[in-house]
Amino acid sequence: MYKIRSNHEEHTILIPATLDDHFPLLRFMFWSKGYSVVPLYDDSEFEVREEGLKFVNHDICYPFVLMTGQVVKALRSGKYDPSKTFILMPTAGDACRGACYIELMKRSLNRSKLSAARVMTINVRHVCDDISMKISMDMAIRGLFGLYYGDILMLLANQTRPYEVHKGETEALHRKWIRTLSADIRLNRNLTLRGMKKRFEQIARSFQAIERREEKRQIIAVVAEFYVKYCALGNWNIVRYLEENGCEAHVNGVSWYMLYYVDSHKPKKWGVERAGFEAAKKLMEYAQDAMIATIRRHGFHCMDRYAAMDRNSRPYVSHDLTVGDGWLLGAESVTYIKQGIRKILCIAPFGCMANVCAGRGVYPSIRKAFPGAALTVVETDSSGSKLNYFNRVSMLIDQ
Repeated sequence: MYKIRSNHEEHTILIPATLDDHFPLLRFMFWSKGYSVVPLYDDSEFEVREEGLKFVNHDICYPFVLMTGQVVKALRSGKYDPSKTFILMPTAGDACRGACYIELMKRSLNRSKLSAARVMTINVRHVCDDISMKISMDMAIRGLFGLYYGDILMLLANQTRPYEVHKGETEALHRKWIRTLSADIRLNRNLTLRGMKKRFEQIARSFQAIERREEKRQIIAVVAEFYVKYCALGNWNIVRYLEENGCEAHVNGVSWYMLYYVDSHKPKKWGVERAGFEAAKKLMEYAQDAMIATIRRHGFHCMDRYAAMDRNSRPYVSHDLTVGDGWLLGAESVTYIKQGIRKILCIAPFGCMANVCAGRGVYPSIRKAFPGAALTVVETDSSGSKLNYFNRVSMLIDQ
């Protein structure tokens, strides 16, 4: 396993964009005096895509094309010494790209003559254990706080920004909290459950205090494969597009996915590892319950707690498929509809096999079960038409 030590030289860990709202905090999970952590961001989807297609077959999944392009572009920028750079690939460890990304990234780096940069992974499925980053208890705790702080900031910012009287005030507050919480996580400050609940309260009060217009906007829920759900590069900045067209976009928090993953991937037999999964689930549920209670107490809305979403979706969605986002795609759709959000935008990246089975295979039955719901499926692809993509989104808005 990789364990990077400082030899009076700083190493860099590059993380391809995935969690735009969470990586500014989660990067401090890996913080150390021995290396710096840099989440990658890019405004130009075209440049990243074209760079990626030089080293990746066009028929491979779209998120990997973008990740490859980002990594190669960053390493060629001259900002990083490849021999002192690690590429961290957080993966589910499942079938499809959840397991094959690692070797594919190595091949892409070889083809681009950047093989001095080393690829490492972080997953709980023991995929490529020889290059897996060792996670200490301290790192896990910092990751937990980064996860939930990222969730509450994303949920409240998306519900405040479309209505703000003073343009830019929400983003300014968001940046302020990122600075404050980054210091907490990096310095191991206030990292207790009591401290977390106190921060939840402070965050919610601060967003509630922003002056808002008395305006009624339709809410459009975004349900999607993990990458295109949380990465603006992968979903073509869909949240901002919806806001610019008079809507409020609702993207569910990452903690629901993490609970789904821990719950559905725990070992079948009892043992130390399974006990660890169960303990992690209970801790995460406790933190999620506290977050949800705070959000709702201050007049905001969010998805039902994971256990309720799991239970209430079972009559409509088979929970047998757990590869990738699996049954979570259908469960989120059902929960949104039951909460009164009838318009759901389902984004599928090209080449995502799990999404085709668990997403597109389930959406028709959900439409039949809830005739008043509108589920629109759009696809992102390196050769896809953005005009068609946004036309379909506009049709959903106008329904």
